[in-house]
Amino acid sequence: MDYAVFCGLGFTFVMTCLGAATVFFFLKKPPKGAEKIFLGFAAGVMIAASVWSLLIPAIEAADVLGKPGWLPASVGFIVGSGFMYFLEGLISRLRPRAGESTFFKRTKLLLTAITLHNIPEGMAVGLAFALAAGSDDRTALLAPASALALGIGIQNIPEGAAVSLPLRQEGVGAWKAFILGCLSGAVEPVLGIMSFWAASWIATIMPWVLSFSAGAMIYVVVDELIPEAKGGRFSVGTISTLAGFLIMMILDVALG
Repeated sequence: MDYAVFCGLGFTFVMTCLGAATVFFFLKKPPKGAEKIFLGFAAGVMIAASVWSLLIPAIEAADVLGKPGWLPASVGFIVGSGFMYFLEGLISRLRPRAGESTFFKRTKLLLTAITLHNIPEGMAVGLAFALAAGSDDRTALLAPASALALGIGIQNIPEGAAVSLPLRQEGVGAWKAFILGCLSGAVEPVLGIMSFWAASWIATIMPWVLSFSAGAMIYVVVDELIPEAKGGRFSVGTISTLAGFLIMMILDVALG
């Protein structure tokens, strides 16, 4: 069973890197107008992931634990957004290099938000394999655990791109943008293994962790990504936001 959970979590990480590898399609820095497309796409992906991958599962997990579904979803969401507000203020006090003030803050917030989002996904995969390992019928529960890892892995493709493409647009080298995109998903296997080994108490805090991550992601979308992607009444940034949301929603619902 240890081998199975390592394979499942390794797959989710590889899929994040596959999405981050989209930066190599651009031999040179993308044209300036592409910034709104990339930021809008990242915003759409993060909104959909917050709803279908985080808030809805948080409500469902709370119901299973016998708690009112709205309570951890609301409290976790508020704490998560408050955490990002505090982090934004902290980052603003740091001294960026000349000419990178806006990029400095946005990059840190984007990487932090998507990394936080990957934490509960890794925990969910680890818990699913732990449930299979502790069951009398391991074979029957191994299939849904593997399916969960498959679904989250496929969802990680646009998430990896949502990190690396805006970085590339801002002038970061292709390899550095790729590595940072991969690192945003590195927490999944780490937290997944930890959850597999500590399944008995991790499950009780999952609703709070899920909604905390959702609050963090939505804060970054509203405060940073959408204002930067917007331009005109119905711009390419608006279209790419809708496209990112649609793609992520389809993946979440079809593979959930």
